[in-house]
Order: sequence, then structure tokens, then C-alpha cells
Amino acid sequence: MTSRPAPRLGFSFEYIMWIFTRISGFSMLVLAVVGVSLAFWMGARTQMDMIALLRWTFFPNSFHVVNSGVPDVTQGWANAFWQIMEILMIFFAGTHGINGLRNVLEDYIGPSWARVFLRGLLFGIWLFMVIVGLYIILTI
Repeated sequence: MTSRPAPRLGFSFEYIMWIFTRISGFSMLVLAVVGVSLAFWMGARTQMDMIALLRWTFFPNSFHVVNSGVPDVTQGWANAFWQIMEILMIFFAGTHGINGLRNVLEDYIGPSWARVFLRGLLFGIWLFMVIVGLYIILTI
């Protein structure tokens, strides 16, 4: 294992991704707290158990809470507010996770064709994940 060179002063891709990782982690926490709080405010505390509530908060899909006795959960993604919440969650979580994988790969793989290939593969996985997430959120 070789060490990476010290980061340069000023804005670089590594610095921007370091800042983004902190912002995305905080944003995911805020989105989760807002989602759970709004679900409680909308009456979820009397209509479903905690497990179903958390599934609905992060992915308000009618198939996830079909056995919870909630009258109509298909309105979860029909509302623009919840669609934006879920799009932000998928973007922040996906980019946060892929950036973490990229950092791990760059720690263990020296500068070679494998690093370029794996960066491209990670970008492809990220792009696929975001596109599929957007498709599911906007079409269901």
C-alpha cells in the first residue's frame, strides 16, 4: 500500500468531495428527521408500527406497507414534496456511498489502468442508480 500525496492548497476534486461528504451526511440526517417528523404529524403514530413508519419515511412505496392497515399510501410519491425529499435522499445517499467506495479503491489501487477502469465503473454504477431511482420515484 502506498501513501497518497498531500492535497494541494485551493479547490481540487478531492477537497470538493471531502466537503460534499460532510454536507451529504448532514443532509441525509436532516431529511430522515424531517421525514419521520412529518409522518408522525400526518397521523402515522396511530396508523402503523415503527418499522412500517421508517420504511414509508425513506421510501413511501405502497408495496412496503401493504400489511400495516394504512388506508392509502399511494399518495406518498404523488405529492411533489415527498418526491423531492426522496430524490434528494437518493442523490445524497448514492453519491455519498460511491464517493466512499472511490476513496477506498484509491487507497488500495495505485495509479494504473485499473484505477481508471474502476473510477469509470463506479461512475456508471452511480449514474445507473440515480437514473433508476428517479424513474421509480417519478413513475409510481
